[in-house]
Amino acid sequence: MTLARPHHRGRTIAGLGLSAVLVTWAAAPAATAAPLAGPAAASAGLDREALRRGLDAIREAGMYGAYSAVRDAGADWSGAAGVADVRTKRPVHPRMLHRVGSITKTFTAVALLQQAERGKIELDAPVARYLPELIPGERGQKITVRMLLNHTSGIGDYVSGAFPSFQQGSTASLDDNRFRDFSPEELVRFGLEAPSTGEPGQNWSYSNTNYIIAGLLLEKVTGVAAEPYITRHVIRKAGLRDTSFPRTPLIPGPHSKAYESFYGYIDPPRDYSVYDMSWAGTAGAVVSTMDDLNRFYRALLGGRLLGPAQLAQMQTTVPVTDGEGNVLMNYGLGLYAQDLPCGRFWGHDGGVFGMGTFSLSSPDGRRQLSLGINLMKYQRIDENGVLQPHAIDFAIGDHMLQALCGPAAPLAKGGRTLTPFPTQQVLVKR
Repeated sequence: MTLARPHHRGRTIAGLGLSAVLVTWAAAPAATAAPLAGPAAASAGLDREALRRGLDAIREAGMYGAYSAVRDAGADWSGAAGVADVRTKRPVHPRMLHRVGSITKTFTAVALLQQAERGKIELDAPVARYLPELIPGERGQKITVRMLLNHTSGIGDYVSGAFPSFQQGSTASLDDNRFRDFSPEELVRFGLEAPSTGEPGQNWSYSNTNYIIAGLLLEKVTGVAAEPYITRHVIRKAGLRDTSFPRTPLIPGPHSKAYESFYGYIDPPRDYSVYDMSWAGTAGAVVSTMDDLNRFYRALLGGRLLGPAQLAQMQTTVPVTDGEGNVLMNYGLGLYAQDLPCGRFWGHDGGVFGMGTFSLSSPDGRRQLSLGINLMKYQRIDENGVLQPHAIDFAIGDHMLQALCGPAAPLAKGGRTLTPFPTQQVLVKR
């Protein structure tokens, strides 16, 4: 029995359990064109019938349930396709609560940038200035706050330490940890014990540990526990009514079940909608709706949560490349830029066991998509440890393009190459 990491063209990306679908344009003519600015990207109109067909195509490709909210200036569309419960056939609906995984990172980054705005934190100061005992020795002096937020700290991910069975080719840890309460300090210790991904500032490598440390840093400078602080100063300030850090393993309202396949090693997929999310914390524990996510990113990009200087810092990016040097996206401070044929979009994706989410907005917040799915890691891994694209990936990509670029968006038959982009650090057996 051997162990294999799923990877994309030789590059492993760590994350919270989402095989995020990002779109690359290797063959499409628009790939070489300069991305359009916000208004141009946001003026394509809503084709409601095509959006409905796109959601249906995701379900027909094998997804249990999907729900989507799309916005074009003052026009809104929301829809759902499939089931929330495969046993009872209870249908999904657009306003279901949903674990949004690493989209939590945007909320956490906003809270820290608010502190930077008030002069309580310097982005380029060492973490050791604020948390002198957390990262031992010279390492704590070299890693800056900015490096935590843009994933260039070199600190490894804690997921393998928190879920040790993954390294033995087993998913047993998923069930063992269902009601386990992790402390942030415990998660940081797992991350610091993991192999370093490089010298501080050397390269981008996604690590949830960075955002657990960010939560501890926020607590240090505010004197308030991070999750209540983010709730008051980010979630409430943005006017979000259905977004929270749940206090129990239950999702606090109408929701889908969360089905985890783990690349076929859990067959049939198992429901993990009841789960203690202390393992994700300020890196991934937020519950929201698709409408609330659109409202959040609209508030952020519209300057309602941060001033212009701090928003500019948030949108200062480092490139994320594949093994051949192709830029897949540009990552800022808890926010990334994705260039599509119709323009540049800002947002994040997220995933936890059984639930995945995508949220992207044009720079002016006029054109937006948030999409939730309730079956995770449905792909398979080949004998070389390479994650194989699934029909679901193509259908999700087509729906995202239709939502963000409008009726003229080039779909699969238009020459687009869609690549699954794994943002998880899991070890599985073959």
